[in-house]
Amino acid sequence: MKNIPNILSMSRILVIPILIGAFYLPFPWSHWVAFVVFTLAGITDYFDGYFARAYKVTSRLGQFLDPIADKLMIAATLLMLTAFNVIDGIHILAAMVILLRELLVSGLREFLSGMKVSIPVTRIAKWKTAFQLIALGALLIGNAAPAWFPAMGIGLTLLWLAAIFTLYTGYDYLRVGLKHF
Repeated sequence: MKNIPNILSMSRILVIPILIGAFYLPFPWSHWVAFVVFTLAGITDYFDGYFARAYKVTSRLGQFLDPIADKLMIAATLLMLTAFNVIDGIHILAAMVILLRELLVSGLREFLSGMKVSIPVTRIAKWKTAFQLIALGALLIGNAAPAWFPAMGIGLTLLWLAAIFTLYTGYDYLRVGLKHF
């Protein structure tokens, strides 16, 4: 039971090539495969934390793997959607805000860990992650969605909402972190 959170985090990293490969398939349903892989990976993000807390099996490896897996999956998906012009025009700004904040917070956490300072994840940061996951899931479906489901509109709207939450949480982490410089 103690390795389940680490296995779930590692699985998110290992499915990234499958997620990207599915998006390249020349079939009408390939975007749906990418969506399912992405969704399952997102669900593992919830469960690795749940199992770690419920069974008190946190580990240094898990503390390292979980945020890295999240950031790799989000970054790979953002870059892929941008490369395929699913995210284009002004919407690239929202994607860049998300990507750059993830890098900034990762660097800040790494720096502060050397000083034995931990910045806990806030509730609003969890909402930010939820908005990112839903936005990217909708954008993965994109134009493969049925005509009655505005996946692109939902995805782009939530991408901007995630970017706003991203700015707020990035500022919040930076403000707390700067106290330790």
